[in-house]
Amino acid sequence: MTSNDVLSMYENLAGLTGQMKGAAEAGNWTGFDKLNVQASVAAGAAIGGVPALDGAQRQRKIDLLKQLMANDRAIRDVTEPWMGQLDRAMCAH
Repeated sequence: MTSNDVLSMYENLAGLTGQMKGAAEAGNWTGFDKLNVQASVAAGAAIGGVPALDGAQRQRKIDLLKQLMANDRAIRDVTEPWMGQLDRAMCAH
């Protein structure tokens, strides 16, 4: 995997998680699940490790990771209350 491949993977993941955020906010769980599979496949490219980046490429990777984390937080803000409701409903029966 080249440094350009690393950045391309992170850019793809940032885009997919942004779409997942939108799907979660819209309650589109079928779309969310499909995007989640795509993101899992894309992240699989890093299984063998990724090369270290320097300079501007390193900063771009950091910015993309921050975007991924923000998307993850926004998704959790939508899903965690719903999961709590599901848990309470399951315990009630």
